[in-house]
Amino acid sequence: MSMYVNNLLRQAKESSFLMTGLTTKQKNKALKYMAEALIKKRGFILKENKKDIAAAKKLKLKQSFIDRLELSDKRLKEMSISLKEVACLPDPIGSRITASKRPNGIKLEKVRVPIGVVFIVYEARPNVTSDCVGLLFKTSNVGILRGGTIAINSNKAISRVLRQALKKSGIKFPVFFMVEKTNRKTVDELLREDSYIDLVIPRGGESLIRKVVETSRIPVIKHYKGVCHIFVDKAADITKALNICINAKVQRPSVCNSVETILVHKGVAGKFLPQLKRKFDSFGVRMRGCLQTRKIISGIEKASKIDWGTEYLDLIVSLKVVSTLEDAIKHINLYGSRHTDSIVTNSIPNADRFVKGVDSACCFVNISTRFSDGYQFGLGAEIGISTDKLHARGPMGLEELTTYKWIARGSGQIRT
Repeated sequence: MSMYVNNLLRQAKESSFLMTGLTTKQKNKALKYMAEALIKKRGFILKENKKDIAAAKKLKLKQSFIDRLELSDKRLKEMSISLKEVACLPDPIGSRITASKRPNGIKLEKVRVPIGVVFIVYEARPNVTSDCVGLLFKTSNVGILRGGTIAINSNKAISRVLRQALKKSGIKFPVFFMVEKTNRKTVDELLREDSYIDLVIPRGGESLIRKVVETSRIPVIKHYKGVCHIFVDKAADITKALNICINAKVQRPSVCNSVETILVHKGVAGKFLPQLKRKFDSFGVRMRGCLQTRKIISGIEKASKIDWGTEYLDLIVSLKVVSTLEDAIKHINLYGSRHTDSIVTNSIPNADRFVKGVDSACCFVNISTRFSDGYQFGLGAEIGISTDKLHARGPMGLEELTTYKWIARGSGQIRT
């Protein structure tokens, strides 16, 4: 272990024990100071962010990547509001999950406690820095944050502002640590240190997440990609379906909860698809369709089998006509990523069958997949989205950043 990593881990572990002594009042006060600091210091943060934007453009990175990287007054305001909302949420630490009294008089409680030290590995979205700090801090966890190399100036600026706000609030020890070394060797070292780090959460592209999973000796919560679907049922309101599909693809195509494949029931395909094409054409969306789709709307690309499992993160969408609701469910379960899938329908039985049959973390009825988000769910923010089935699933908020312990209270009982 390098000296840098050794010092970082020892400090993080020490801080994790100190965190348990903070009260909810202290944490909420600090969160509000951090929220205010992001606005007060926005000039400094935006100045540093411009350095990263310039570097990304010089490397000729995709516009979708730059969109995730770029900060603005609006995004900083959203980051600030998010921290304030986290401060207003109930503190899960110490809350009782279950309680019982055994026949021998022993009183048992199952209570929420922090996970401990959490290592977050993420790419180009500097807003993740403040979201993670806020959620981890509220749950008395210590974060080790390693953002993408291209966002190093933005992340350092945000972490500096947040640290200063924490000190101003009266908290004298570090509650999170930013890995400022940009080499991959440091990340690999950290991923092997299961004696110090309790959980790893990677946020970014599939290649990053797979690399983390392959390297880590520590439990990892993750999702590999967001191949999200919308199924336009034969009982759908066409106007509603058009608005939902356009929003899910166009509003912010570079994120994991944007729609990648739209399935359309054959009973409404002839009416719906031409209207959808006109809308998508106006936004510059490239369409790839199955044989039936291309018979209804001409001039679009042919979809291959690979397209059904592709996360485009761009203004590209796959279109497929299906014969039944069951065919839609089968397609989603075969090609989806268990992230977020939505049905547009006026049929309650069809909606119920869809949400029961689709094996995804989030199943929606008559809303855009873009609502698959911790902030939209009322979690204040999210530490990430999990498509795993153990411990956490879907947008991860405060409760998902806790584990539990059993507490037993007695009066001298011994086991015979």
